[in-house]
Amino acid sequence: MHKFDICIENTGERYTCAGSRSVLEGMEALGKKGIPVGCRQGGCGVCKVQVLEGQFVRRVMSRAHVSAEEESAGCVLSCRIYPSSDLRVNVIGAMKKNVCRPAAASFPPNP
Repeated sequence: MHKFDICIENTGERYTCAGSRSVLEGMEALGKKGIPVGCRQGGCGVCKVQVLEGQFVRRVMSRAHVSAEEESAGCVLSCRIYPSSDLRVNVIGAMKKNVCRPAAASFPPNP
């Protein structure tokens, strides 16, 4: 069984995913975070990512969440892709703000 390194650019999170699991399943199986989790079946669009590097096998996904133009630019649902090489992805779905928070700025205390 082949395993591939998945890197989530937004958070720096890395994990190993078997080619027999979707990118989202691989993350969940290891208790990792970084990609928002929704229905896990391609129907909600919450786990939308843009693949920046790497190869994958794509399963059918709803055009309501990923247009043909977006798909040609590497935008896919992480629950519907299976890695066939190491991948580097950016989270771009509607729930991105929930998992990709910027580091808290340190402010001086108020006088």
